[in-house]
Amino acid sequence: MHSQKSQKIDLSQDYPCPCRRRGHLTPIALTEAFGCNRCQQIFVVEDNGHVLEQLSGTYPYKRAWRWNGHQWIVANPSLADSTLPVVMGIILIIMIIWLPLALNKSNSSLLVLVAVVLLLALPALMVLLAYRR
Repeated sequence: MHSQKSQKIDLSQDYPCPCRRRGHLTPIALTEAFGCNRCQQIFVVEDNGHVLEQLSGTYPYKRAWRWNGHQWIVANPSLADSTLPVVMGIILIIMIIWLPLALNKSNSSLLVLVAVVLLLALPALMVLLAYRR
């Protein structure tokens, strides 16, 4: 089993690309950056040489990795990784509060709405349970 402890990134060494398995990172001259020969992404070294961060104008969150000597480890799980479960959890909490209030009313159209919401909540619950850690 490989160590999870991060090592300092050597700016003169080649590394595998953290985005693609077949790409290789090569140092960019006169910078503290690497370029991938396959995916054409540029990565900069941050945190005193311990973190590799992807520069991208299209990706809304910065992706970062640490090198453990054998492979890249995600440095900071992004907010995007946890957004879906959080949203699903909020929806379920709102439904748990709203459902008893809606059932107290005797309006038939409201009961149809409750049934539709329940049918939508079951997949949301399944996704929430699948994404929980």
